Amino acid sequence: MSLSVCDCRHMEITQQYSSSDTVNNRWDDEWDNENSSARLFERSRIKALADEREAVQKKTFTKWVNSHLSRVSCRITDLYRDLSDGRMLIKLLEVLSGERLPKPTRGRMRIHCLENVDKALQFLKEQRVHLENMGSHDIVDGNHRLTLGLIWTIILRFQIQDISVETDGDNKEKRSAKDALLLWCQMKTAGYPNVNIHNFSTSWRDGMAFNALIHKHRPDLIDFDKLKKSNAHHNLQNAFNLAEQHLGLTKLLDPEDISVDHPDEKSVITYVVTYYHYFSKMKALKVEGKRIGKVLDNAIETEKMIEKYESLASDLLEWIEQTIIILNNRKFANSLNGVQQQLQAFNTYRTVEKPPKFTEKGNLEVLLFTIQSKMRANNQKVYMPREGKLISDINKTWERLEKAEHERELALRTELIRQEKLEQLARRFDRKAAMRETWLSENQRLVSQDNFGFDLPAVDAATKKHEAIETDITAYEERVQAVVSVAKELEAEKYHDIKRIAARKDNVIRLWEYLLELLKARRQRLEMNLGLQRVFQEMLYIMDWMDEMKMMLLSQDYGKHLLGVEDLLQKHALVEADIGIQADRVKAVNNNAQKFAIDGDGEDVLNIQAAFIQIVNHIVFYLFEIMNGVAEQNSKAPSPIPSPTASRRGKGSLSSTLPTQNQDLPAAQLEGFLHRKHEWEGHNKKASSRSWHNVYCVINNQEMGFYKDNKAAGQGIPYHNAIPISLMGAVCDVAMDYKKKKHVFKLRVTDGNEYLFQAKEEVSLFPLFNILCHLLKIVSVAKTKQCLYVKQMNNSF
Repeated sequence: MSLSVCDCRHMEITQQYSSSDTVNNRWDDEWDNENSSARLFERSRIKALADEREAVQKKTFTKWVNSHLSRVSCRITDLYRDLSDGRMLIKLLEVLSGERLPKPTRGRMRIHCLENVDKALQFLKEQRVHLENMGSHDIVDGNHRLTLGLIWTIILRFQIQDISVETDGDNKEKRSAKDALLLWCQMKTAGYPNVNIHNFSTSWRDGMAFNALIHKHRPDLIDFDKLKKSNAHHNLQNAFNLAEQHLGLTKLLDPEDISVDHPDEKSVITYVVTYYHYFSKMKALKVEGKRIGKVLDNAIETEKMIEKYESLASDLLEWIEQTIIILNNRKFANSLNGVQQQLQAFNTYRTVEKPPKFTEKGNLEVLLFTIQSKMRANNQKVYMPREGKLISDINKTWERLEKAEHERELALRTELIRQEKLEQLARRFDRKAAMRETWLSENQRLVSQDNFGFDLPAVDAATKKHEAIETDITAYEERVQAVVSVAKELEAEKYHDIKRIAARKDNVIRLWEYLLELLKARRQRLEMNLGLQRVFQEMLYIMDWMDEMKMMLLSQDYGKHLLGVEDLLQKHALVEADIGIQADRVKAVNNNAQKFAIDGDGEDVLNIQAAFIQIVNHIVFYLFEIMNGVAEQNSKAPSPIPSPTASRRGKGSLSSTLPTQNQDLPAAQLEGFLHRKHEWEGHNKKASSRSWHNVYCVINNQEMGFYKDNKAAGQGIPYHNAIPISLMGAVCDVAMDYKKKKHVFKLRVTDGNEYLFQAKEEVSLFPLFNILCHLLKIVSVAKTKQCLYVKQMNNSF
């Protein structure tokens, strides 16, 4: 069976460049009813493969065209653009055919480009090259597929068509050019291990076939036994570089183009055919050279080998000396990653850079032996290298290299171990620092909370708890110092990220010092609260004693007979003595209270101090009142004294009912700013406007008026025409059920109106109560007010 070259070429072009359309049509039919996303994915994958193959062909064909245009000092950079004007295409055909084509038309207009391309295509038709569905406008327009097809057609015509191999057989079958090229490759690589050529695609991926072709014709260029099928990239790079450097073959392909699942067949054929032509020409030249140069070979070969030996020996010795200097360098990177990279570079030197040099050293010995053997065979004076370039000198230098290499490896591994320890120490530092920072932050929040309680037992318990906290925190100092010690160790070892370590160590120390400050301040506040609670407890005891004493002094029982009167007089004398003792106790309470009243700054603290002093003053006043009662008892003419019940009611809890109108209240005036909200207009009616307003409040003669400021109060201009409210029979209480704002108390008057008042802070809440209570002589310190005092003092101190 025989196929003509044109028919074969036509079938290949048609099949190749219509394959993408055929594949797309097939997939369209198979996927019509399938998921659209899968269909799009498959199409995109096919297109990507086609684009990749087209890119490889373009690169290969561009290099092939330039390899021939270089004969006429021309070159193209873009296959599609530079061939579109037809000029380079005409020059390419002239180089390939050796014939003169019509002179290209001058001009850059489209009509000129079309005319030039037509000249090239017409020449191809005259050469009986069949061009199907291809016109000059396709090339001028830069049609990728047809431009690549045109170049492939030219390659087939001028590079592959003349290849033919006849096989022995019954029918003496004559194969096509492509099959003949494949057969030539198979014949040349027969017997080479790991080489099995059955196509122009996958058979060439591992690079062994290229190396086998080169080794077959130039065994001096390749040590084929050292090639490994698994190292495809190295094999391909080795073959391509040797072909370019030693055979003068243009490097049409790169290893990345071949080392894929399905290399492009046309690109491989284009490159392989350059091997065919070169080796065919080399074979002819070799036969001719043997006839002419056999006489000169023996004369010049020895001289070249000597020059080669001198050059290789000098290069090798220079490389060894430079490498020893590098290996003796002990300046390592100050990081684990850097040392690992240096160790990797060292391993690369041992596995990649050094082996070729070792091979080169062995080749030098072989080369010198060959030179000396030839010279002895030709009865020439045996060549001896000069001092320093003897094989013994090279071996001694190589031994120094081995020693430096060993010492370098030991130093690198020692430094690697040190850096690994530093990294472990740094991770340990970060872990401990994170735990210390978390613990310190949590304890800072803990000691920042002043939940001491509102009575003496609670404060005592808080004191004991604080002592336990202090013990824990003091014991924790050792752990903080452990973090500092690790940081100092890293600094002493010159850890590469010591700035970050130092910053985090400083942060831990700062948190620790701040915690100690907070702990000390909390201890001071706790001791102040403890003293305050003791003063409060003493006050409550004194005031209870005063109530009992007033009840006794208000008694109208003066005795019904002489013995009874004398008994009462004796008891009264004891009462007077007890009152004297209690006076000293009141004085002591007053002195202790002054300690809490003389310290502190700020408006809120001053209000607390004023209220605290007022309580003490009331106790003193109460004592004087009792002493006056005693004097009246002694004179047997006691003056009217308010009932104890009324007195205690006047000093009641925070939730107190204000006096009614028939009670005798002194005229008083208190004023200041309050944040006010009108909540109820009646007993069952919400206020129409329930917004908060900052108003200037004035309490005068059991009435509270609201003004914009002090000036408006002096002029008597009420805030929004508000009528003053009567405090007679009013109820004052802490607004515990109001959650929208803090530090709020409420005032309910008898007509059903209810107002909310807010202090700026919790420490201001008691002075606001004190304004109302002072007017109504509410001076009793009950449990609820005591709680407010405790909270105020906690925040003040």
